[in-house]
Amino acid sequence: MSIYPEYPTRRQNEERFSLFIFKQSIGMKGILKQVLGIDVAQKELVVSLGRLDSHLSIECYASKVFSNSRKGFAELVKWVNKLTEPSIAVRYVMEATGVYHEALAYFLADQGFEVSVVLPNKISNYFRTLEVKTITDKTASEAILRFGLERKLDLWKRPNPTFKKLRQITRERDQLIGERTLVKNQLHAEMAEAEPNTTSLNRIRKRIEFLDIQEKEINKEISVLSKKDEHAKKSMKTIMSIPGVGLITAATVLAETNGFELIRNKRQLVSYAGLDVIEKQSGTSVRGKTRISKKGNRYLRKAMHLPALAAIRHEKRFKDIFTNLVSKHGIKMKAVVAVQRKILELTYSLHKNNQVYDRDHMGQKAKSSH
Repeated sequence: MSIYPEYPTRRQNEERFSLFIFKQSIGMKGILKQVLGIDVAQKELVVSLGRLDSHLSIECYASKVFSNSRKGFAELVKWVNKLTEPSIAVRYVMEATGVYHEALAYFLADQGFEVSVVLPNKISNYFRTLEVKTITDKTASEAILRFGLERKLDLWKRPNPTFKKLRQITRERDQLIGERTLVKNQLHAEMAEAEPNTTSLNRIRKRIEFLDIQEKEINKEISVLSKKDEHAKKSMKTIMSIPGVGLITAATVLAETNGFELIRNKRQLVSYAGLDVIEKQSGTSVRGKTRISKKGNRYLRKAMHLPALAAIRHEKRFKDIFTNLVSKHGIKMKAVVAVQRKILELTYSLHKNNQVYDRDHMGQKAKSSH
């Protein structure tokens, strides 16, 4: 045992001071809401703790960083319990950041805590309304905290097991297709040489054959999985009624949105996919070109490309949209993106209304809108 007195560290002093301030203020104002805003990264969680009082004043009074691991989750809960009023539930609010938020969401839900998972585009749109000059992990967690205090958020539900598996498989397929494209490009380059190496060409061809076999296995697995769950089967059938939309596209849409669980309207879905249009404008005279944001779910955005091309070729409604837009600005890719956006919106509308695509009904609706 040391004969010298042990002095608290700077971090311990800060935590004690935060606890003291919290206990002092809690008796002065009634607390209406307590929220923890969490900025999730692959290895760490940057959190901000705050509350809404009876005067509708928002206060962010504590911040800390924890590891994105089960040990870090336990430490996080212990820290939150120490700094919050136990009689009022704490809402844990985080972004849907790929897959990195899922372990924490599952952990908190299993412990019985209130959890809300928000689409990234919602937070980014809200962030732009705040007067924040520097964007850091801490300011991001504070923005999520404020968003949670100001809005009435839905409680997070565990992803549908079928949709979760479909997401894993469709993403694996996407990576496989990308890998096969690289190998095919390598084969093309090798064959273009003056004296190609025969053994190298054989090995590359075998790799392509192997990837082809794996793609067929994945496609079969997606088909079997989508038929096991009655809800997934019905949703897939509805979405696949849209011209150009096949099994893989329908599975990707449902997997990446968890059956549209977090989606409230078509505009939100388009923004989530990064197909929303943004325009650069300076003053009243300088106007930049419009483009899609691409700040969204790339798997969902990518899944719309081939269906849009097929729909333009085989469905009059989408062909007319494409033709009209090309005649206006002459940019084919811009017109294709517009069709992608229309098809994505249509997946949500049909799913929400529980109805299949009807060419005659859609045609009459398009005429009445002109």
